[in-house]
Amino acid sequence: MTAPITRFILFRATPAVALAVLVGPAGAHKDPVTPQLLNSYQQVFMEQVRKGDLLFHGDAATEQAMDVVLSKTGMACAMCHPMTADTHPATFPKYQAQMAKFATLRDMINWCIEKPNQGEKIADDSEAMKALEAYIYWSQSGSVLNPGKF
Repeated sequence: MTAPITRFILFRATPAVALAVLVGPAGAHKDPVTPQLLNSYQQVFMEQVRKGDLLFHGDAATEQAMDVVLSKTGMACAMCHPMTADTHPATFPKYQAQMAKFATLRDMINWCIEKPNQGEKIADDSEAMKALEAYIYWSQSGSVLNPGKF
């Protein structure tokens, strides 16, 4: 006798769930995003890209201002990855062989800072990490997302 009740409940719930899915997320942003807001969002993003570019290319003043030590060897990210070549941000998260674990782009950034550059790990939620990540993703604009690819 339980089975017919279960089927009835599922049948009755299905239209409500469908309605919630169709209506729910669309109402999340009540105010339309204006061109002025989009422009301000883009300006904030590009400021992060600029900072990330400076960090990626070893700008000592930016490192000092952001209180990070990305290298103690004199190497900058760009020396191994000119124009962010071979960073493949669109493939993360994935299993990273040299780390022997499933990793995010942020994990890989810190691995490069700590291992080859002998710098100091930066917090995942730090402004420096966000700036480096923004620059790497921005420089690969137009790449196809392919998470998990080696």
